Amino acid sequence: MKAFWCERAWLPGGIADGVLIEVADGRITAVTPDAPRVGTILNGLTLPGFANGHSHAFHRALRGRTHHERGTFWTWRVRMYNLAARLDPDSYYRLARGVYAEMVLAGYTSVGEFHYLHHAPGGKPYASPNAMGEALREAAREAGIRLTLLDTCYLAGGIGVPPDEVQQRFSDGSAERWAERVSALEEDTGFRVGGAIHSVRAVPEYDLPTVDNAVPENRPLHIHLSEQRAENEQCEAAYGWTPAGLLWEYGVLDERLTAVHATHLTDQDVKWLGDARAGVCFCPTTERDLGDGIGPARALLDAGARLGIGSDSNAVVDAFEETRALELDDRLASEQRGRFSVEELLAAGTDHAAVGWPEVGRLAVGSGADLVTVAMDSVRTAGAEPSGVVFAAGAADVRSVVVAGREVVRDGGHLLVERPETVLAKEIEALWQL
Repeated sequence: MKAFWCERAWLPGGIADGVLIEVADGRITAVTPDAPRVGTILNGLTLPGFANGHSHAFHRALRGRTHHERGTFWTWRVRMYNLAARLDPDSYYRLARGVYAEMVLAGYTSVGEFHYLHHAPGGKPYASPNAMGEALREAAREAGIRLTLLDTCYLAGGIGVPPDEVQQRFSDGSAERWAERVSALEEDTGFRVGGAIHSVRAVPEYDLPTVDNAVPENRPLHIHLSEQRAENEQCEAAYGWTPAGLLWEYGVLDERLTAVHATHLTDQDVKWLGDARAGVCFCPTTERDLGDGIGPARALLDAGARLGIGSDSNAVVDAFEETRALELDDRLASEQRGRFSVEELLAAGTDHAAVGWPEVGRLAVGSGADLVTVAMDSVRTAGAEPSGVVFAAGAADVRSVVVAGREVVRDGGHLLVERPETVLAKEIEALWQL
């Protein structure tokens, strides 16, 4: 049995003082406000752990390295592919270990890794076909974060276009062979396996149900959806449907599906996603970085969809920045303030169910014991009301992180990975020297 005394804690019923949270076997067993100071003292405001619904860990090596010339999403993608060609299981493990440590320091306690870098250059399988996925598993374990490997089916370089030389690393050749490889992955404590359709560009329409059916009903299925207008145009020209419409037509659009980005939607797309109670994962810092646009977050929530957030390209790793951006970006699009309540924002930021951890995300009895404590006396948070922490705080204000009852961050320092910034600097520099 462990006990954590929180100076303040954001409980399902609101913010309370002097909250004692008792934990056994990684679960919360008791929550007692106005309790005496015993156990591990967490000064500041304690929140449920944040959920990173969409990550490409290897993109972290692009941070600060794509600004030299004006370009588009598609020219950025070329540099990303150049990076992908340089990774192997060993280097991917070392890089991801630093990336996942950075995520925990920023307040994330689970991550959905949208994983499509499967094979060796040229598409040749490794001796262990899931070597790259296993590298991510080990990296997350050592960094102390819950990982859902959203193993991604990627079969085409575009609608009707075969994979190019780099994309051959992503492809299993068929949806059936993809499913066979993924079925060999075994879950364990802290590691779960879901699935993903890379996009309607990368998976032919007739393979959509195969991917859907291969993922267990109790595990998530994700897809990049309508991130770029060009994707919509190509899909409509080829199939006569928008990407969301194509998923609806093939019966893939349901409650366990999460659409990532969902930036350029028609009113009918919004209705389909809402009626299905699908999840929608916004990645605001990446969507800004790539110039994608601003998705209809408020309209989707009103229609019945569930919202979440992700760091995607990891150009920024900051759970607070992504969460408040739902509100701030929607203000820009609508020219109105107060688009979301702070409770709605916190719910989006802590939606672990979207990445296969439905028991996590609340400071309540029976929930997974994931706690993030934020300093309320930093230069950023000083003077803010506790409920305003979503708008005031940043990753640098995270003082303590507990994942499944285990301390991973204490006093702003990672307890499992020594100097993550040094790990990242070393590995990223090495990749670009190849």
